[in-house]
Amino acid sequence: MTTGAIAFGPVLAAVLVILAIFGAAVVHFGQLGEGRSVLFAAARAVVQLAAVSLVIVGILRSGWLTGGFVLLMFAIAAFTSARRIGVLKDLAWVALAIASGVVPVLALVLGSGVVPWQPIAIVPIAGIVIGGTMSATSQASRRALDELVSRHGEYEAALALGFTRRPAALEICRPSAGHALIPALDQTRTVGLVTLPGAYVGVLLGGAGPLQAGVTQVLVLIGLLAAEAVAVLVAVHLVAAGRISRKEPADATYR
Repeated sequence: MTTGAIAFGPVLAAVLVILAIFGAAVVHFGQLGEGRSVLFAAARAVVQLAAVSLVIVGILRSGWLTGGFVLLMFAIAAFTSARRIGVLKDLAWVALAIASGVVPVLALVLGSGVVPWQPIAIVPIAGIVIGGTMSATSQASRRALDELVSRHGEYEAALALGFTRRPAALEICRPSAGHALIPALDQTRTVGLVTLPGAYVGVLLGGAGPLQAGVTQVLVLIGLLAAEAVAVLVAVHLVAAGRISRKEPADATYR
């Protein structure tokens, strides 16, 4: 019986190399950034997934190791997000924003028994939710901080009208930061019509039926929306309060 699994071999390796070089060339010649960043990201993905593939079998045999692996994923996500925003000094606050979305969603889906307490189920669900929330937090925080710089005059005008610093900052940065939810909203709206996301395809490739794959994907998409919405809200308020700031703590303006 044939399966839908992608076979590993020289043809796959060649295709991956061609795709990476093509993407890098487009970025470079299209002046979208540094082409080598695409190559570096592709190489990192290969190395990291190879390493995970070697150790994941051992991790999934132990509940403690599974929990530790999820915490490691979260720590890396927080660090990556803080670096992307440009606020490594505020790593703890960025981690708080991500955790505010991830923790309640995972607690609900695991506590309710919808996702079984098995490592093979916990790791992929946790990884998807953490990864999506990380991206939303990064985008929301960057947009909020950029808006507070580019629209500083409006911020000052709000202060002149009697707003205190935090509400004034929120008036400026909250609408644009909310745009970080657009990718998750679009993916959820068009699932099954435009896209067949990873969870759906992965469950199908794993041998499950279309119905089970669809249920899994709906759970992932709605869980992601909830997690990202909470994380974006918390991140915006932390930016407005000056907890996440590209300035030194003593110089943070938006408080």
